[in-house]
Amino acid sequence: MSKRKLLIVITKGNWGGAQRYVYDLATNLPKRQFEVTVAMGEGDILPARLTEAGIKTIFLPRLGRDVRVGNDWKSFFSLLKLFRKERPDIVHLNSSKVGILGTLAGRFARVPRIIFTAHGWAFNEKRSRLGRAIIALLHWLTILLAHRTIVVADATRRQMRHFPGASRRMMIIRNGLAEINFLDRPSARQKLLGEQAVTRGHSWWLGTISELHKNKGLEYLIQALAILVSRLNLDKHCQGLTLTAVIIGNGEERKNLERQIQALGLENTVFLLGHRENAAQYLKAFDIFTLTSITEAFPYTILEAGAAGLPVVASGVGGIPEVIKSMESGILVKPQSPSEITHALKFLLAHPAKTAQFGQTLQHRVAKEFSTSRMVKETIAVYNQSYDSKN
Repeated sequence: MSKRKLLIVITKGNWGGAQRYVYDLATNLPKRQFEVTVAMGEGDILPARLTEAGIKTIFLPRLGRDVRVGNDWKSFFSLLKLFRKERPDIVHLNSSKVGILGTLAGRFARVPRIIFTAHGWAFNEKRSRLGRAIIALLHWLTILLAHRTIVVADATRRQMRHFPGASRRMMIIRNGLAEINFLDRPSARQKLLGEQAVTRGHSWWLGTISELHKNKGLEYLIQALAILVSRLNLDKHCQGLTLTAVIIGNGEERKNLERQIQALGLENTVFLLGHRENAAQYLKAFDIFTLTSITEAFPYTILEAGAAGLPVVASGVGGIPEVIKSMESGILVKPQSPSEITHALKFLLAHPAKTAQFGQTLQHRVAKEFSTSRMVKETIAVYNQSYDSKN
C-alpha cells in the first residue's frame, strides 16, 4: 500500500486531553504508511511540540471553541480551501467545533475518508435545555457525515447510540499512555514548591493536573479541602496530619479560584502553580491524585496517575468508571459534591495501607490495558476499515 496523506485537525492548539491524543497519534503513526499534517486553531503548545517532533503544522486563525457565527462561517471555508489544496486521503477531526465544520467541508471537498474522534459531547456542559438539544443534533449530524466516529469511552458511545444510524458508525478506542519519566518524590516536590517543599515536613500531598475550567469542578475540590482541614484535628485517626494541595494547569477560572482560596483561608494549603511543561513527570510528588470534574470523557490524567502508582479520588462521570473501580483502585464520588470528596480524602488519609493498595492496583491495570501502541494500532485499523468501506 502506498503512503497515504493524513490531515489531522483539532479546534485548539493549547494542551489538554484532545491535544495530547493528537500529538501521540501524529508522532507514533508509521512514517512508511502515512504522511501526517496537523491543522489547528488558537494555541501555541501543540504546534510547538509537533514542530519539534518533525510534524508539519498549519494554523487556522479563525478557528476557536466558542460559537461565533462570522468566524465559524469563515472557518468552514478555510477548511474547505485547505482540504481542496492538500487533497488528503484521510481527514481525522478532533473536538466538537471542528467536527461539524470539518465533516461538512470534507463532504463538499470529496475527501475520500473522514474520521471524527469524540473526546466528549458538548451537551454535557452547563447549558439551557434548548442549547443542549441543538448541540446533540449537531453531534448526530457530525456522526452521520463522518465515515467513522471514534469514541474514547463506552459511556460516550451510550449517550449517542439511540440516534438513528449513529450506533453502527461509532467504535470505541480508549486513550493510551506512553512511558513517562517520573521524577522521584523529593525532586518533584522541590521543583514544584522550592524551599517550601522542605519546610512542609511530613504533609500529605494531594494533587491534580487540570485546565482551570468550570467543567473541571475545582471549586468543589477547594470547598472539600476547607472542610477537611477544619476536621483533621478532630478525628483521632488524622490528628497531626497537614495537607498540601497542588493544582497544575492554567485557564480562565484562575482568578475565581484564587479568590475562593483566599476567602476560605487556604493560601498556605492550596497552590495554583499554572502550566508546567511535561506536568506528568511531577506526579510522584503526590500521595493522592484528584479529578473532581463535572463532565469528562476519558481523561489521560487518571492514566498518568495510575502509572505513577497513585490512588485516585475522581468524579464517577464519563469513562472514569471504566478505569477506576471504587474502593479497589480509588474512590469515585458524585460530581459537584464537596461532602463526598471530603469523605473520600479523609478515608484515604486515615487508611494509608489501603491508600497504597489502591495505587498499586491502578498501576497494574494501566500498564496492562492502556498503551499508546494499542491505541495507534486500533486507530490504523479504523483508517484501513473506513478507507476500504463505502458509506
